[in-house]
Amino acid sequence: MRDTKMTKTVGEHWVCAELARRGWAPALTRDGLERTDILAVGTHLPDRPTIEVQVKTATEGRTDDATSWPLGTKSQQPALNKREWFALVMLPEVSAAMRCFIVPRDHVAAGAWIQHMRWLTDPTAPRGARNAPVDRARTRATTFARYEGRWDLLDKKTDHTPVLLRPELRDLAQTTEVGLPPDHPWRKNLPDW
Repeated sequence: MRDTKMTKTVGEHWVCAELARRGWAPALTRDGLERTDILAVGTHLPDRPTIEVQVKTATEGRTDDATSWPLGTKSQQPALNKREWFALVMLPEVSAAMRCFIVPRDHVAAGAWIQHMRWLTDPTAPRGARNAPVDRARTRATTFARYEGRWDLLDKKTDHTPVLLRPELRDLAQTTEVGLPPDHPWRKNLPDW
């Protein structure tokens, strides 16, 4: 088993390297800066935007369904600006390639909430077997599969990024049992995906 602090460090440094390869000038923030692990300036873009990236790193499971990141209440808060992103990193065995999902914060908030609430309210689960609150939510790689390797999305503001969540999650977002997190911007106007 890997040390969790080392896993976090590997993910953050690898994301910095990948950002630099793509024209972003990244800087790791000090521990304790809420919501942001990396600040990066887009030196390859004419307006030189700054993005905020929160990195979550999980050890890769045998399948994408077995890999999950803890995305509790803080991760489900709405974005404060149009340049907030998550980099969800899958850390494989040393001989395998790293994988990463580039997801706007509001998309992560919706995906994590919907997946957790669907799990929590599943009518086929034995009674009393599922009672973990939303702050203990874990989200599987399959929820964000279409965001894998999408470093190109960082060049846009998040409100100009297509929603690439699994299509069935949109239907669940419209139910009273599942819905969306409180204060989520999609509660007013649910986008198509």
